[in-house]
Amino acid sequence: MLEGIEFLNKEWFWLFLLLPLAILWHILKFKKQTPELKISSLSGFKASKSLLPHLKHALFALRLLGLAMLITAMARPQTVDVSTRTKTTRGIDIVMAIDVSASMLAKDLKPNRLEALKLVAADFIQGRPNDRIGLVEYAGESYTKTPITSDKAIVLRSLKEIKYNTIIEGGTAIGMGLATAVNRIKDSKAKSKVIILLTDGVNNSGFIDPITASELAVEYGIKTYTIGLGTNGMALSPVALSRDGKFQYGRVQVEIDEDLLKEIAEATGGQYFRATDNRKLIEIYKEIDKLEKTDVEEFKFYNYEEKYRPLVLLAGLLLLLELLLRFTLFRSFI
Repeated sequence: MLEGIEFLNKEWFWLFLLLPLAILWHILKFKKQTPELKISSLSGFKASKSLLPHLKHALFALRLLGLAMLITAMARPQTVDVSTRTKTTRGIDIVMAIDVSASMLAKDLKPNRLEALKLVAADFIQGRPNDRIGLVEYAGESYTKTPITSDKAIVLRSLKEIKYNTIIEGGTAIGMGLATAVNRIKDSKAKSKVIILLTDGVNNSGFIDPITASELAVEYGIKTYTIGLGTNGMALSPVALSRDGKFQYGRVQVEIDEDLLKEIAEATGGQYFRATDNRKLIEIYKEIDKLEKTDVEEFKFYNYEEKYRPLVLLAGLLLLLELLLRFTLFRSFI
């Protein structure tokens, strides 16, 4: 019955504590309120069968109900209808450049670096509903996996399909990966253009120098966040192929060109992060998510509808009814 009703002045409900006191006062004073006639014999009077003397307490009940209605009315019951309108400004365009070299199969992250990255990146993509996202793969060379698009289903499907393969030339061409990402996003009209470049090695392949690629990013106003992926020290990494085509693993020293990644990030206005385990990788993407936000304005409109008027009218009717009954029907018994 009271669903959706709010009370603006709840402090008036404290007055309900007076009602039990009023009931107690009515009980204690009842005998004194009833007129008495002392006579030696009742033989001259006939017993009355009327119910009215027994119903005179209803007058007091009507008064209590009226007062209860007035107290509730003073508490200002009202319903609030809230309508929301959201205005989203122009979103952010993001290209994720992902290293897919053989070293990304190292198992210092679980189940391996590449799969750990894909899980975290998928959550990141799903949390950016207002932005366009594209994917670039690179190893010894690079290519666009998905152009920037607002269709998150396509991006997520493409991300899931990313895996190590022998089609791409081996090695780690950081400059090529960054240059391809810049090429995919440079003509964007978004208010902010961002590249997330991830690698687990050093630049040892490709014909584009990473510093040259970063200069291109600066020229087009593209901010680059770089992530070095891999634990400190040794990691269980692919070292050879067996006859059946499966990787053989061995302990390999993790080498990441952190100085280069820091230089790229600093030159473009981004930041460098080091992900040494799954938890750290999750934290890095959460941090980037906080740093790069689409502006969303939310306008709320409140429509208040007062509900005290019917209570005041009902209270007035109850008190008026009590007065009418007191001075008409129950006049002889009060």
